[in-house]
Amino acid sequence: MTEKEKRDEIIILRVSPADKERIRLKMEELGIQNMSAYIRKMALDGYCVNLDLTDVKELVHLLRQCSNNLNQYTKKAHQTGSIYEEDIRDLQERFETFWQIGKNLLARLSTIQ
Repeated sequence: MTEKEKRDEIIILRVSPADKERIRLKMEELGIQNMSAYIRKMALDGYCVNLDLTDVKELVHLLRQCSNNLNQYTKKAHQTGSIYEEDIRDLQERFETFWQIGKNLLARLSTIQ
């Protein structure tokens, strides 16, 4: 919808009290509070998806940590001319954690239909 389009057309939808309660429960499951927006989305697209992005946020956090650590290790390597085995192992462990979370997240996302 463009900014100039107005929602001034009315569609009347009659439902039973039980249907209305089911609609309300489905909205609640998705965290949607506006019934008009929910019904419009369902009528136009056929579905609403509410994704829990907690794992994605954790993944981004881990990536930032690894990136910061890699930058620090690179700076240290340039200053001292050497790389410490312990630092490399630390990065490898962090990246392994990152990949495990990433694989689990992708597996869960692939089940969405």
